[in-house]
Amino acid sequence: MSKTLNRPIRVLVAKVGLDGHDRGAKVIATSLRDAGMEVIYTGLRQTPEMVVNTALQEDVDAIGISILSGAHMTVFPKIVDIMKEKQLSNVLLTGGGIIPEADMDQLHKIGVGALFAPGTTMQTIVNYIQEWVFEHRQF
Repeated sequence: MSKTLNRPIRVLVAKVGLDGHDRGAKVIATSLRDAGMEVIYTGLRQTPEMVVNTALQEDVDAIGISILSGAHMTVFPKIVDIMKEKQLSNVLLTGGGIIPEADMDQLHKIGVGALFAPGTTMQTIVNYIQEWVFEHRQF
């Protein structure tokens, strides 16, 4: 008997900090929605605490952070710490933006999922989230 998802995948898309460039986040949110996911878009200037609290309130499967400001080595570790504190081990933390590969490697080591650079296809991101949720959601 194969597993099936008992509800749509829920994804929180957020912009953290002072990064005011949200076109990419809106494109991602729309693409995820078009793929059948429920998307909660927080808008600009969120704090890591706000993101994790919203993830808890909305019972999401994944958090996607769009970051172009260069603050990824501060933002992602802070979100990881808060997620651990709030026991959100069953939620994917992923994202994308301008993140050097060496930094991506360091972030993976602390528990951040795949990070996507500009130019990544929307289907690649959709597939990654779907596969992660299918493997990790409690049935």
